[in-house]
Amino acid sequence: MVNVGRIRVSQQIAVDAFPTWQQQQGTVMSRIHPWLSRITVLIGSVLVSLALAPDLDVVQAAAPPIRIGATVSMEGNYSEPSKMIQEAFQFWVDEVNQKGGLLGREIKLILYDDKSDRARTRALYRKLIEEDKVDLVFSPYSTPLTLAASDVSEQHQKLMLAVAAAAEAPWQRNARFLFQLYAPARRQFIGLLDMMAKKKLKSLAVLYDETSAFNLDIVDGIEEWARLFRIDIIHRRGYLDANKELPALLAEVQTKNPEGLILSAYPPDCYELLHLLEEMSYRPAVLAMPIVPAHPDFDKKVGSMSERIFGPSQWEPDERIPFPGTRRFVENFTQFAGHLPSFHAASAYSACQLYEKAITHTQSIEDETLRDYIAALDTVTVLGRFKVDPSGKQVGHNSFIIQWQNGKKQIVWPSKMQTAQPAF
Repeated sequence: MVNVGRIRVSQQIAVDAFPTWQQQQGTVMSRIHPWLSRITVLIGSVLVSLALAPDLDVVQAAAPPIRIGATVSMEGNYSEPSKMIQEAFQFWVDEVNQKGGLLGREIKLILYDDKSDRARTRALYRKLIEEDKVDLVFSPYSTPLTLAASDVSEQHQKLMLAVAAAAEAPWQRNARFLFQLYAPARRQFIGLLDMMAKKKLKSLAVLYDETSAFNLDIVDGIEEWARLFRIDIIHRRGYLDANKELPALLAEVQTKNPEGLILSAYPPDCYELLHLLEEMSYRPAVLAMPIVPAHPDFDKKVGSMSERIFGPSQWEPDERIPFPGTRRFVENFTQFAGHLPSFHAASAYSACQLYEKAITHTQSIEDETLRDYIAALDTVTVLGRFKVDPSGKQVGHNSFIIQWQNGKKQIVWPSKMQTAQPAF
């Protein structure tokens, strides 16, 4: 017997079967004997070839991996949420490879540290696409870095799933290969304004980092929805340097005495604002900011200042979230990373789910094929509904509003997903 991988072939069939047949058939055998000789030789050659062939498992294992690349911010303004994204990527790769990969091929993840820098991000995506020859790419964290990275991916007609970009700017450039997962920034504070209006809180101050399209979009959305909810924005100020400008800006806010204050900024500025408020012993009835309140360790970082702070969240690690796979993702990610996932991790994992679904369905890793499939998709991931408009902007997913109460993060809007009533 010859063992050819998982195929077992008997040489005895080729050697002994024909003499017995020949003895029984006599004259007929003599007429076709030359053909039988050729057949016997042919079968023997095939068997020898099979015997010498490499093990089929080895051939399969030798298939080149599917290479997926991205950058993450291990330092700088975006390091806190980027760590979650990196962990989610690695978690998914391990999960898929344990099941045999995709299309019978292992997934290989290539990550570089962009240091929260736009120029470095652009250069690294050129390296990923032109030198590393990755098959697919994910975006980096933030709108500014996604703009830089997608400039490169679009030039190469390379599909990019934007795991963490909420501003509209990336989808105002006629990009064909860029798709958004987050609910857009302009819609992220609708829930807070709705709750303020119901509580008859009518005045608001807004401070914002005016160097970022994401934070500017948030402010534009706040102004639009504040008008609809008849909430007056009595103080609106942008800044370029938080460390230099926030102390004076907060003093102005205190003088105006609004019922609510929203800061639209990235994490370092948010932490600085909380530090200044604590020093001033000042706190309006409503205090809100993006990104940092959604982090699972927010209360550990800022202590009692976390109490009653509101913030938008794209997703929460709560079993009552109705999206399929939520419980399994929360449990397995927590075991993998040693802490609960934030919405940044859920978004990154959902982007991975979309690639997995597209590749499995189309049996392809060609950018154009996957692009057409994802553009037409209306599905539900761990993050929630995924559906994009013709520009690639997200139109299916909506964010929540969370609030820290007694050292615990609660969902306070929308009401159908509430884990607690809002506290003012």
